[in-house]
Amino acid sequence: MVGSITQRMAAPTPAYYLGKGKLEELALLKEQLGYDLVIFDDELSPAQQRNVERMVNTKVIDRTALILDIFAGRAHTHEGRLQVELAQQEYLLPRLAGQWPHLERLGGGIGTRGPGETQLETDRRLIQRRIQHLKGEIESMRKHRALYRRRRSEQGIPVIALIGYTNAGKSTLLNSLSNANVLVEDKLFATLDPITRRLVLPNSNQVLLTDTVGFIQKLPPTVVAAFRATLEELAEADLLLHIVDIASETAPQQCHTVENMLSDLGLAENPRLIALNKIDLLGGELKPGDEETVLQLIDQIGARVKTAALISAAKGWGLKRMLELVAEILDNNRQSRRSYENS
Repeated sequence: MVGSITQRMAAPTPAYYLGKGKLEELALLKEQLGYDLVIFDDELSPAQQRNVERMVNTKVIDRTALILDIFAGRAHTHEGRLQVELAQQEYLLPRLAGQWPHLERLGGGIGTRGPGETQLETDRRLIQRRIQHLKGEIESMRKHRALYRRRRSEQGIPVIALIGYTNAGKSTLLNSLSNANVLVEDKLFATLDPITRRLVLPNSNQVLLTDTVGFIQKLPPTVVAAFRATLEELAEADLLLHIVDIASETAPQQCHTVENMLSDLGLAENPRLIALNKIDLLGGELKPGDEETVLQLIDQIGARVKTAALISAAKGWGLKRMLELVAEILDNNRQSRRSYENS
């Protein structure tokens, strides 16, 4: 990155997102900095994107395009790639006019182009067909997942879903608990595809531990919609284990982002436990069982819970205590269901 600019406004301008003066400043910076790409940390309308590109004579992408590009490089399973492509195609569809000259074209032949149909209309029809095809494949996978969850529920094995802001340490925790050998890197969305491993709790009960896609502020609606099948795993989980990077300066904002996303998905009341991760990076002699420190950190991040586990997934600190809390919550939930069914 060669530079950045910000602007305080009551609302983005309809035509350019930025104000006219700030946009002229951005155009002048091209001569000084020699940039060849402009990234907006927000979603632009197709018209705003085209207008800004004309003003600065440089390729412009928004937050959604950047996230989708990162997702495309992280998805490795067939389902993950389908979900990313669906989000990309739905993002591309309203942005065809005047852009994407590299888009694949249909050759000649019967049924490839109607009388008087422009290339733009042909491209739009191609993308719409591809979107319908992708939705069909993803829906088929969603039904398969639902069948698998039903069978899993009949076996009576509880499911714990790891959730949290991206790069909070979910994959590191999964590796520490189950030797899953999941890719761990210090970057956004290092793992995108859900991974499930079997785990034995301290009370000898077995559970399934599932790692899910990390959340991020202003996650684009197209991404949320495309990953609906994956996010349904959260709704079926017996416990949500929310991993928080307590060493991050933005831990409160990250925690609130995840909490708000859970509310948007209708999961605000689902049983969950917060694990305050990376205590090894805080310094001092924090102990996983230090209740006073736990309460202070919970207050610091504004979490909507009364208890949490202090852990270091990388060092293995506090994992036994965390699993004991998991076992207690699952036992309490099981007893509550039994009491309700017998009442």
